[in-house]
Amino acid sequence: MKKGKIIGVSKSQSHTFNKFSYEHITLIKGLGVKGDAHMGKTVKHRSRVLKDPTQPNLRQVHLIHSELFEELKKKGFYIKKGEVGENITTIGVDLLSLPKSTILKLGEKVKIRITGLRNPCNQLNSIKEGLMKAVLDTDENGDLIRKAGVMGVVVEGGEVSVGDQIEILLPEEPHLKLERV
Repeated sequence: MKKGKIIGVSKSQSHTFNKFSYEHITLIKGLGVKGDAHMGKTVKHRSRVLKDPTQPNLRQVHLIHSELFEELKKKGFYIKKGEVGENITTIGVDLLSLPKSTILKLGEKVKIRITGLRNPCNQLNSIKEGLMKAVLDTDENGDLIRKAGVMGVVVEGGEVSVGDQIEILLPEEPHLKLERV
C-alpha cells in the first residue's frame, strides 16, 4: 500500500479564509479540528449555515495535496500551506482520485473518512485574481474537475503532526467517485 505524508497542518478559530500553520493539531471524533472555526457536528461554512444550519458537517477537515501548489506555481500562483483554507497539506497521495468513503489513517491512530471534493469559491480570488479558475479544469468530456482538495469527517481522533505518515484504506467496492460536498 502506497503511503503519503503530512507536510503541513493548519487551523483558524475565526472564519478567515487562510489558516495558521502549526507543528501539530488535534482532531476530535465526529467534530473536526480542535480550535478551528469549522469544527462541529453540523455545518459551519457560512453559505451552508444560511441554507440549513442543521445539516451534518461533512466538511470537518479539509485536505489538500501539495502537488497542486507545484502545478499552480507554473501558472504564476505561489501558495503557502494553509493559505487556501486547508487543515492538512499532504504529499504523495492523489487525494482527488480516491473513492468516496476512503479512510485516511494519519500517524498512529487518527482516521478521516473522505466525504467529497472541496468546491472552490470566489474567496480564492482574494489571494490572487484568477486563482479560482486555476483550481478548476475540464476533462475530455467537458466535465468540471475540482482540484482544491477533499473534505472529510473524523472517525478516530487524536493528534496529527507534520511528518506523520498517511495510510490509505479503500472502502469496499463498488467505489463511488468523489462529488462536491
